[in-house]
Amino acid sequence: MKKKVLITGGNKGIGFETAKQLLAKNYHVYIGCRDAAKAVDAIEELNKLGFTDVEAIDLDVTDENAIMMAANKITELDVLINNAGIPGDFPQNASETSPENIRKVFDTNFFGLIQLTQVLIPTLKKSLAPIIVNVSSDLGSLGNHTNPEWEHYQVKPIAYCASKTALNAFTVMLAYEFKDTNFKINSVNPGYTKTDFNNNQGPKSVEDAAELIVQYAVLDENGPTGKFFSDNGESPW
Repeated sequence: MKKKVLITGGNKGIGFETAKQLLAKNYHVYIGCRDAAKAVDAIEELNKLGFTDVEAIDLDVTDENAIMMAANKITELDVLINNAGIPGDFPQNASETSPENIRKVFDTNFFGLIQLTQVLIPTLKKSLAPIIVNVSSDLGSLGNHTNPEWEHYQVKPIAYCASKTALNAFTVMLAYEFKDTNFKINSVNPGYTKTDFNNNQGPKSVEDAAELIVQYAVLDENGPTGKFFSDNGESPW
């Protein structure tokens, strides 16, 4: 039986490419998208590429009803990839960014992600090898932010960075909770990738970024858990 994976924000960018690569590995893919029309477009594009084992799931991770409806539709799940995220409004100086802007980012990048994950854990527990990949960022690493030698040391948007730091904390706590089970739960930083998310400024391709996410979405029973990974291996929290 095919393994089944849900990718939030899977209709474009890194999420879409991740869907494509997992379909190529014979996974059944649920594409979570908050815009039904865009989800249909994504499915049609994948169908044209010869991938048919894919379904669209109406899913706004900030909408509790949408989360519950999505969870009710997904009765079997092996992999959850929490990819949906927003950057928030800029600039984001720590001394001036509004609490409203920070809350908006956290609603998607942290609170919505946690609620969706918690709702889907009972379904994931049915899998022989459940996996959760939390798509994070090197901008969520406090170790990086306190290192003047880090290449992005000067980049410190408070809302976005703090939301990814909080996400990493959730990864650590959840992985510890399930450390004596068959769950594999990790944060993955796909890197500075050229997508709509950053006005196509990133130097990395979506293909390479998705390949890293897929690497940790297909772990076997000997794979790591409770870690934070980037291209160069384990990253500092």
